[in-house]
Amino acid sequence: MVWLVVGLVVALVVTVGAAAVTAFVLIGGDDDGADASREDRTAPAERDDERGPTGESPSPELEPFYTQSLSWESCDETAEDGRGDFECTWLEVPLDYDEPDGDTLDLRVLRRAADGPADERVGSLLVNPGGPGSGGTELAAREDAYGDALLESFDIVGWDPRGTGQSSPIDCLSDADLDDYLAASGDPNTPEGVALAEEWQQRLGEGCEELSPDLVGHISTVETAKDMDVLRAVLGDEEMHYLGFSYGTTLGAVYATYFPERSERLVLDGATDPELDRVEGSLSQTAGFELAFRNYLQACVDDGDCPVGDSVDEGLQTVQGLLDSLLEEPLPTSDPDRVLTQALGTTGIQAALYNEQNWPFLTDGLEEALGGQGDTLLLLADFYADRDVSGGYASNLMEAFYAISCLDDPTSLSPEEAAQYADDFDEAAPTFGDGGELGLGWCSAYPGRQAEEPREVTGAGAAPIVVIGTTGDPATPYEEAVAMAETLESGVLVTREGEGHTAYGSGNDCIDEAVEAFLVEGVVPEDGLTCS
Repeated sequence: MVWLVVGLVVALVVTVGAAAVTAFVLIGGDDDGADASREDRTAPAERDDERGPTGESPSPELEPFYTQSLSWESCDETAEDGRGDFECTWLEVPLDYDEPDGDTLDLRVLRRAADGPADERVGSLLVNPGGPGSGGTELAAREDAYGDALLESFDIVGWDPRGTGQSSPIDCLSDADLDDYLAASGDPNTPEGVALAEEWQQRLGEGCEELSPDLVGHISTVETAKDMDVLRAVLGDEEMHYLGFSYGTTLGAVYATYFPERSERLVLDGATDPELDRVEGSLSQTAGFELAFRNYLQACVDDGDCPVGDSVDEGLQTVQGLLDSLLEEPLPTSDPDRVLTQALGTTGIQAALYNEQNWPFLTDGLEEALGGQGDTLLLLADFYADRDVSGGYASNLMEAFYAISCLDDPTSLSPEEAAQYADDFDEAAPTFGDGGELGLGWCSAYPGRQAEEPREVTGAGAAPIVVIGTTGDPATPYEEAVAMAETLESGVLVTREGEGHTAYGSGNDCIDEAVEAFLVEGVVPEDGLTCS
C-alpha cells in the first residue's frame, strides 16, 4: 500500500555507478547569460531600504509585523552551482494571527536580486515549489529555473513556509522511524494490513504532538497565505507577483481569496482543484499517476525492447505482479540494512513519473527489479522523501506534508467507512490503487485544528490569475487545473499538452513566453490557450 503522495518541485542529482540520475527535474530555464548584467545592477539591500515596507496593515495589532525592517546578509553558499549574490534574512510573523501579541515565528527568506537596472525592475516575485512541506528558499536559489525575462525584471524571493525548511520545521518522527513509516507495507485486504495503517496513523499524530506541540495548530495554508502578505509588504511591494507550483497553486488561490486587492499577477502551475474533498482528491491523484504510468509504458513499448513487455497491458501486468511480489518478498539492495518494500517500490515508480526526462531511469529500475535487485527504485524513493546518502533526511518534507494536509482538512474515515471506496480505487488505478482507501483515515490522530474556518476559494476581486495544467500531469491531473480556473472568478486557463508535473520551464516555449509576458508585462494570455 502507498501511504501518501507529495506534489513538489525540486531538483536533485545523484550518481549511480557511471550514470548521473536527475530525479524530479520538474522545472528549468535557459540561464544563458544570466550573469551578464550582474555587475551593473543596483545592490538589492540598498534598493529595498529606499523603498521600505509599504506599511499597510490589515489591523493595528499586526502593524509591527507589516512595518518591520529586514536585515539582509549574504548567503551565497546556498547556491549548489557556486553562483550566487543571494541574500537571506528572517521574517517575523505571529504564531497565531488571532493573538498577534503572543508568540512569534521566524521564517527564512532568500532573495536573488534582479539582473536588470533598478528603474526597469518590476518588483519581487515570490515563488513556492509545492508539497505542502517543501521549502521555498532552495527554489529561489535555482537560477536555471527561470527564464532571462524573469531574472532581469524581478527579485526572485523564496521563503520556507512556517513548519518547513528552516522556518521552525515541524517534527513528528525520528529518522529511523521515518524510514520504517515510508517502507511500511501491508496487504490492505487483511486485518493485519488495516491494523498496520492504523498503527502508523496513530504514531504520526502522537509524534507531532510530542515533538512539536506549539506548531500542530499553526502551520495551515491560510496562515501561510497571511505570512505571504506580510512578506510582500515588508519587501516594499504594493501588489503581489507570485509563481506557485503544485500545492503552491492552492496557496496562491487562498492568498487571492484573502487578499484579492493585492493579487496583481499570480501564476498557478500544476493547479489543484480546491473543491475536491479527501475522497475525491485521493482518487483524482491516484488516477493521475495511473494515466502517467500508462503513458510511460506506451513510450517504453514504442522505443522497443521494453523490459516489462511488448504492450501497455502486458507492462501493467508485469509491474503489478512485481509490486505484489514485493509484499511477500522485498528485494535486496546494496545496503545490507535496507530492502525494497512494496511501498518503496511504488514510490520509486511514481517519483520517476514527475518528469519525462526520468523515464529512462525508471526503465532501468524496473529491469533491475525484475532481475532481483532494488537499488534504483529505492534511490528514486529516497530522493522523493529527501533522504540523503548518510541515512538522514535533508528536510522535514514528509512530516510537514502530513501535518499541513491534516490541519487544512482533518477529514478522516474509519476503516469501515473507507472500505466502501476500495473498488473505486482499484478501478481508478489498477497499478497504484490497491489499498488507497486506507489513506482516507490518515488524519485520524492528527492533534491540530485550525483557529478559523477557511473561506471558500474564489479569488473574488483579484486581477486575472493564470492557471496552468499539463495533460499528462501525474500529481495534479489536468482536470484539476480546469476546475481551479473555473473556481477562481478571474481564472485564465492555459494548457500544456505533454507529460510530467508542471509546465513552466519544461521546454515548451509557448508556455514560457506566456508566463513571462504575463508576469513581466501584464499581458494576460488568451483563456483556453493550448501549447503543444
